[in-house]
Amino acid sequence: MKTLLTISLLLTGILCPTLPAQDEAKEADLPKVLIIGDSISLAFTPHVARQLDGKATVKHNQGNAQHSGTGLAKLDQWIGDTHWDVIHFNWGLWDLCYRHPKSKVQGRRDKVNGTLTTTLEQYEKNLDELVSRLKKTDAKLIWANTTVVPEKEAGRVRGDDVKYNEAAARIMNKHGITTNDLHSLTKTFPADQFDGPGNVHYTQQGYQKIGQQVAEHILTVLESEQRESANKQ
Repeated sequence: MKTLLTISLLLTGILCPTLPAQDEAKEADLPKVLIIGDSISLAFTPHVARQLDGKATVKHNQGNAQHSGTGLAKLDQWIGDTHWDVIHFNWGLWDLCYRHPKSKVQGRRDKVNGTLTTTLEQYEKNLDELVSRLKKTDAKLIWANTTVVPEKEAGRVRGDDVKYNEAAARIMNKHGITTNDLHSLTKTFPADQFDGPGNVHYTQQGYQKIGQQVAEHILTVLESEQRESANKQ
């Protein structure tokens, strides 16, 4: 509950900012970045926005992107009419999660009696369609692979994160999409940077580290775009 409240407070300024007129004009001239993802991305987005302040306008899709099936249903709505320069996106943790309607664990997670949200085969198919649709935006795309599944996670099997990331890698290689390897990053996190034993979420220190890596990947893409644009002039 504490983590969800923190995320909610942080997002107040990301999704619904109140800007003076001059700041709005300045923001309009900056590259536009859209982050699509689940609660983990909701939590690291404010850190990304702060690190890219004055360099890019950073927004997160409205709400939680959940699993890849949710992405297929809502992607057009999230993209809207905005011309995005960069889209950083992720699915996975919801897809590989087992849930049972009678489970009393948060999110109805139950890897013993529950049902898998998205099979590995379907996940790969969904990502293929999602990437094909994202490419039509002409934005530079960055895929963030799935963060680590810790031991004793109630609804997720340790090791499935690797399998789902391998499936995602096949799709990203097929489409030539850059991957931000958040799995390798979070795999190095000590226990005190997770929000609790068996929890896929992180402390603010953990989210700050993730946000830094996300910001660095976005900035690299933006700087590359600027160099290409300058060479054409």
